[in-house]
Amino acid sequence: MSLFEDKVAVVTGAGGTMGRAVVDALAAQACRIAMVDVRAESMQAAVSRHGARVMAVACDIRDAAAVDAAHRRIVDAWASVAILVNNAGVLTNAKIEATTPDSWREVMAVNADGAMYWSRCVVPGMKSARWGRIVNVGSLASKTGGLTAGTAYAVSKGAITALTLSLARELAPHGITANAVAPAYVRTPMVTEALTEAQRQALLLQIPVGRFCEPEEFAHTVAFLASPMSGFITGEVLDLNGGLHMD
Repeated sequence: MSLFEDKVAVVTGAGGTMGRAVVDALAAQACRIAMVDVRAESMQAAVSRHGARVMAVACDIRDAAAVDAAHRRIVDAWASVAILVNNAGVLTNAKIEATTPDSWREVMAVNADGAMYWSRCVVPGMKSARWGRIVNVGSLASKTGGLTAGTAYAVSKGAITALTLSLARELAPHGITANAVAPAYVRTPMVTEALTEAQRQALLLQIPVGRFCEPEEFAHTVAFLASPMSGFITGEVLDLNGGLHMD
């Protein structure tokens, strides 16, 4: 029997490369997973692959009311959420002078507001169960000011770090842990399409392990922090960057 047997997990940004990898990792541990993404069509392949163990929930996480409604749908169908993976995010490479008010608000709404809305929804059920795991997806950008990432993105991921620490401090007495993963340059369209070949080669020269992170490596790290075996770890921001940044 898996340590995750039938625990209900919510994974936001589940239609993207990293989200799908997390869904696969948790499904392999017998979780029931509510995949959350703004685009319903992006989740269909995973639903077909995993069957009844997976539920696709289209939701704009920028909208607090939409998050509340999506959460109610999940609880009504299954049970209270035991694991929350705040993975949804958008990237901008615009530095401060090119950052418009609209783009700033968009990045903060998806990357920070959505994580707060989902955390707020799931915490009461986790408290009642006296067990919960919140795993937030941060970024190396919050520690470095953004190497290739833009101002709004770096700041939004700094907010994720602060949210993680705040939740960890507040929720530890209730059996709930909150941790973050701070990846750098996972092999996704953000790397393969948003960066030029020259940028990719320059980055590879700076990464001691000499390659980009694979989505499955990221998902394995998230699954560990979501597991019962990580119960003595909370308030941690775990670097996943191949040695690009060491602290």
